[in-house]
Parts: sequence; C-alpha cells; structure tokens
Amino acid sequence: MSTDGRRVVGVIPARLASSRFPEKVLARATGKELVVHVLEQARKATVLDDIVVAADHPRIAEAVERAGGTAILTREDHPNGTSRLAEVATRVPAEIFVNIQGDEPEIEPDAIDAATELLLASPWADVATIATPFEPGEDPQNPNLVKVVLGAGGRALYFSRAPIPFHRDAAKGGAPRAAPLRHVGLYAYRTSFLARFVSWEPSPLEETESLEQLRVLEHGHGIAVAVRRVTSQGIDTPEQYAEFVRRLARRG
Repeated sequence: MSTDGRRVVGVIPARLASSRFPEKVLARATGKELVVHVLEQARKATVLDDIVVAADHPRIAEAVERAGGTAILTREDHPNGTSRLAEVATRVPAEIFVNIQGDEPEIEPDAIDAATELLLASPWADVATIATPFEPGEDPQNPNLVKVVLGAGGRALYFSRAPIPFHRDAAKGGAPRAAPLRHVGLYAYRTSFLARFVSWEPSPLEETESLEQLRVLEHGHGIAVAVRRVTSQGIDTPEQYAEFVRRLARRG
C-alpha cells in the first residue's frame, strides 16, 4: 500500500491471442494458468492497494476468479497493453496505475515497488519504469533487449534497440564511464496522464524503434527510471514456457 495515501492499482493486461504462443496466458503445465502466476507475484509487492487483470476473453477472467483474483473484461480491439490499462483507469478509481506484463510470471515484486515509489517521489515525472544492469551472457548488441540511458536524477534520456551509450574509445581498452542498462518493461503511470498518452498518435521515433515509451519523451514528458537488479523476462514462446516450468519444478 502506498505510504502517502494515494491509491495504487496494479493492472495485468492479458489477451488470449498470441502469434508465437497461442493462448499462452492460459498455459497451465504447472497446474496454474500463466496469468495466475503473474497475479501471485504481483501480490507480493507492498505498494499495491489492489490488482486487476484486464482480460479480453471470459476464459481468462474465469481463470483469474477461480484463483481468487479480480478480472475486468475489456474491449478486444486494444492495440496494446497500455491502451487496455487506460480503459481500466476509466472504471477503477486510483491515482497511480502500474502496468504489469501478463506474460512475466517471475517478475520481481521489488521492481513493482521501486517503480511506484519512484513515481510517487518524482513530481516532474508522469511515468516511472525500471532499468537493470546487463547480466553475464546478455548481449547489449541484441535488438530484442531494449537499452536506456539516464540523466541526472534518474530521468530517461532515450530508449533504443541499438547499443547505447556508444563507447567511442572501446578499442583503446578501459571500461566506459556509463555502462549500458537494460530496460525492463514495467510502468507506473499517473492516472491524469494515461488518457492523454493513449490519445496521441504513434510518434516518429516510436515507430522507428517500435518502442511505445518514446512517445512519452517525444511529447516532452518525463520518465523516471529506478535501477534495480532484475533477471526475470517475459515468456514469448512455448520453449521459454517449458523452461519456466522446469525452473518452477526445481524450486519445488
């Protein structure tokens, strides 16, 4: 629960269709649907006053409700999870909404807390998110791993699929003063900003990089970034889900 009295609601957008892994949010090789695992992780965060699953199909809502959660059926035609979250914001009262990806069953509760607490403490920001140092074996050159560079006070300067910041003198040896940071796709939004954000057309940089958060920066709004060690990643394929099932089994 937030410490300053402002109501914070976590929203887990969950849609049935998925091109690479059909109906992945309902996969239940563990005995629980994937979206239920996400819900259980989100419940471990300390800042959330409530959690809602924003579903586009009754089967998702039924799975969540069987697990004791709250689900809201939203329109099927939303282009992305942020748009789905914005619909929830018109139906559920709160000052802060936290967008928790519906395919991240191992999301660290500390990341949810950190993004929310940073937004509450940053009056200049309309959005807060998370960055993490790259783990050994993660390649900053990989365009599927989004990078972010920060200014003073943790303000996001830019997000890119390209390796940023570019270390000009790498060939001469020596570590860069600003090491690359991987962006973690978890967002806390001020409710007053959400409706404006989804009303804007996709921006040129957003469409170039295929990164929705660039729309915020292109319109001159601030994104606060908390740096935390986050190792969890989303599940996009049946192979990644099988790995998750094995990890869960190893943990007992």
